[in-house]
Amino acid sequence: MYQALLIIYLLVSIALIGFILVQQGKGADAGASFGGGASGTVFGSAGSANFLSRTTALLATIFFLISIALGNMNSHKNNVKQGAFEDLSQAAEQLQQPAKPAPVENKNADIPQ
Repeated sequence: MYQALLIIYLLVSIALIGFILVQQGKGADAGASFGGGASGTVFGSAGSANFLSRTTALLATIFFLISIALGNMNSHKNNVKQGAFEDLSQAAEQLQQPAKPAPVENKNADIPQ
């Protein structure tokens, strides 16, 4: 489920970026009225505004809903038992403790007196 949401999230974000980049700015309508040539687009002079803005709003809503769902899934992911390499706090504590000196062997114990 998590991987499927990530893939959908990626596709929606790419589509959202595409739809935002295709839209015209607010000042583009004034240029079209003076013969800018932008009025002869695929959607007509005003048809693209409704389609693109509604699609962008729908994609943005889906984007935020998936963001919330993924965030919720990640917040509950910490309850799962972690592996040895995911929780290194014990290893860090062992490194911070001073090392114990090695026991000193009595080398003279083997020599008879």
